[in-house]
Amino acid sequence: MRIKQHSLIFVAMAAGAGIGLWLGGADGVKGSHWFVDTCEFLGKDIFIGALKMIVAPLILFSILAGVVSLPTRGELWQIGWRTLVFYFVTTSIAVGIGLMLVLAIAPGERGSRTEIRAKWKETRAEIVSEFEAKEKKVQGAKSRGAGETMRDNVKRIIQNPFKALSTANSLGIIFFAILLGVAIIVIGEPGRAVVPVIEAINAAIMEMTRWLMAGAPLFIFCLIVALISRYGTAVFSSVAWYVVTVIGGIAIHICVLLAICAVVGKKSPLAFLRGIRKAWAVAFATRSSAATLPVTMTAVQEELGVSKRVSEFVLPLGATINMDGTALYEGVAIIFLIQLFGGMEGAMIELNATTTIVIFLTAVLASIGAAAVPDAGLVTMVLVANAVGLSEQYIVMVFAVDAFLDMFRTSTNIMGDSVGAVVIDRMMDRKAAA
Repeated sequence: MRIKQHSLIFVAMAAGAGIGLWLGGADGVKGSHWFVDTCEFLGKDIFIGALKMIVAPLILFSILAGVVSLPTRGELWQIGWRTLVFYFVTTSIAVGIGLMLVLAIAPGERGSRTEIRAKWKETRAEIVSEFEAKEKKVQGAKSRGAGETMRDNVKRIIQNPFKALSTANSLGIIFFAILLGVAIIVIGEPGRAVVPVIEAINAAIMEMTRWLMAGAPLFIFCLIVALISRYGTAVFSSVAWYVVTVIGGIAIHICVLLAICAVVGKKSPLAFLRGIRKAWAVAFATRSSAATLPVTMTAVQEELGVSKRVSEFVLPLGATINMDGTALYEGVAIIFLIQLFGGMEGAMIELNATTTIVIFLTAVLASIGAAAVPDAGLVTMVLVANAVGLSEQYIVMVFAVDAFLDMFRTSTNIMGDSVGAVVIDRMMDRKAAA
């Protein structure tokens, strides 16, 4: 009996976690560093690199194929506004869940709070020396306000489409693809001549995704080994309650998404989870919604039966602007840091209703501009911190567990995108039947 690939992927994840934990505490084992470096090369550079290689053309041609397949421009509008409303609502729900949970559990007031505050300067120096690359990203974002971030997003949308493709700028690609698709519809007969070419290229890119996924169990095993061996479990000791709060919030939000899928999308939670299991596993391991997009599209179309006209529009847009897990994480992180360091220099903040509302609104809006790549949440977290006057120096406290939590929030992001595709497809079917 042949073992299904999704089963192999989950076995690979478990094996990778086990070997990663063993290697993490086995520095003296001959060849362990070489093995981890090789795993990181195969997983991060080869697998994620290959997925990212096809993301930009996939977004362009999937959006184009989705737009030109619609019989009228009015139907594009009907899909578009429903998608944006759905994503805004689910992201707001995610942030709301996270804020309620972090206020109820108060992770920043538990554990070794007094010791951390007393030894903060020493602790910060140690964390920064270990996570220098993350610190540079945070420092680069600390002077950016909401207005500047909004202007940058507009610049990303309206730019040379070839530059957008070369830099995998999803917002720019999506904007140009929609404009080009609408123009092809408007010009009529001459435009219809290129539709088969667009659809053929889109199908070819999806076939490339299937080729790449043939080696997914091995590559995902390598990703998990590299991640777990480098970070281990010791990093959780000082922020254990914070980790519990984030994962608990994500678990509750997943239940909400499954309920929406069942009630509005008319798809049973079990069938939905079976359908996206491969995409979920890839998102969990790669920590990138963009890199997972080709796999998500295949799963949603082939396993969940969502029409191409919907999935080819909803999913690329979702991978760009719908970050439920990231938004939840940012809200929880900022309140956790205020609870932990409140009253210290750079954290003279009263945690009241006004502060909570500002965090809620900023986390929802900041998540829209988050790049669909690892560590992007750290950068947008600076925007949320700036909104309430929290010094960016305290964000380093969550560096150690960011990569681990990124796995959960990214897999939640693609789950939200997939639920959106199921729900919008159901809505459009009802509208067509009416």
